[in-house]
Amino acid sequence: MPRPHRRLASTCIGTVTVGLLATGAALAAPEKEQPRGSDIAVGAFLDSGPSGVARIPNLSRWLGGKEIRVGHTYLPGERWAPIEDPGFLEDWARWRRAGADRLFVLNVPMQERNEDRVPDDQVARLIRAGAKGEFDRHFGKLAERLVELGVPDTVIVLGWEMNGATYTHRCAPDPENWKAYWRRIVNTMRSVPGQEFKFDFAPNRGTDAIGWTKCYPGDDVVDIIGMDSYDQAPGRTFDEMVSQPYGLKQHVDFAEAHGKPISYPEWGLFRYGDNPEYVQRMLKWIEQHRPLYHTITDYCPHGVWQCKQNPRAAKAFRAALAPERTGPVIPTPVVPTPVAPRPQVPAPESRAPEPAPEPVRSPAAPSPETPVGPGTGPDPVPVPGPVPAPAPSPVVPKPEPVEPPVNSTQWCVPVNFGEWLSELVGKQSACIKIDWGKDSGFWPR
Repeated sequence: MPRPHRRLASTCIGTVTVGLLATGAALAAPEKEQPRGSDIAVGAFLDSGPSGVARIPNLSRWLGGKEIRVGHTYLPGERWAPIEDPGFLEDWARWRRAGADRLFVLNVPMQERNEDRVPDDQVARLIRAGAKGEFDRHFGKLAERLVELGVPDTVIVLGWEMNGATYTHRCAPDPENWKAYWRRIVNTMRSVPGQEFKFDFAPNRGTDAIGWTKCYPGDDVVDIIGMDSYDQAPGRTFDEMVSQPYGLKQHVDFAEAHGKPISYPEWGLFRYGDNPEYVQRMLKWIEQHRPLYHTITDYCPHGVWQCKQNPRAAKAFRAALAPERTGPVIPTPVVPTPVAPRPQVPAPESRAPEPAPEPVRSPAAPSPETPVGPGTGPDPVPVPGPVPAPAPSPVVPKPEPVEPPVNSTQWCVPVNFGEWLSELVGKQSACIKIDWGKDSGFWPR
């Protein structure tokens, strides 16, 4: 599939593995509800070298703290020397070793001059040379370097999009020798002591230049069956991308028939612009079919974080992948049930005042029509308890004591009428007027 040069060491590329969405239908229907949380490995190719590693924490923060478990980069394909050791593998290896559950995904070209538009006849000659073993030493050196760096379990996406017409490592000019060449590379790299490599066979979605099953080299030299899928033809709708020949469904079915896990090393937007529905449905498909990992290509026009021309798709991507955060739990306040004030009824002189019953408290106040108290409800059942107080009588306001003015000629002292009478008439004071006069010597000046 012709696309901008994106895999050279100086090129800004991005592939962000994303996890996530939902049910078990064969055709993933769009839904407003976004899935949250997934154990599918999510990662990103954000640039080839150290800057790509440095951007991973920033992507994680943009996704609300989502863990980025996949580091994805591409070997430059200009010459054999940088394919053997491009100089930036140490940075990626250090990132990979920092987390036991991380994956390092490395796209490895099968030929130098990989994006130089080499014509078919030359490609066919190169394929035959590879099948004879002429390039084995380059892949042996790469394998030794990866083991030396402590990343012997690297996922090798070898000869990606081999069913297309773009790369020098394409399959169509000689499919049979291409499969033989793949086998030589895998066996060469597996012969290095200490290696635990996993080899990912990842064609384009759709037929492209050749049906990708015609390039499949065999179960013994393939560990993962991947697929690169962008929002472009063949297929205008997502359903067409699923059901088309060599499409998303055939990919899943083929992998299942061969007992292999699947992956989506590259996916993203392209021909149809800022398309949030595509992002939502692709994420739903991914969650539904549980690949080992997946990555979205995060540069323009494909991406959602580093590419600002796709704001709606970016919002959909972020909503689906950002972890759901739980806010602080705010307790529901308990509202006491209103209780009528106990009427002030004078008791006989020989009897102490009776204490008021404790008010009944409930979480919510009842409606005015709802009786409150024991034995009420649809089928009242008598419950032993205090005898209800008689209906309240009108309460006459108690006179408030009058405080004498400051420096008054009145002398007031409190009068104690007894506990029950004081409760009835309130606190009172008795005042005596004394005419000290201003010349008596007692008047304060």
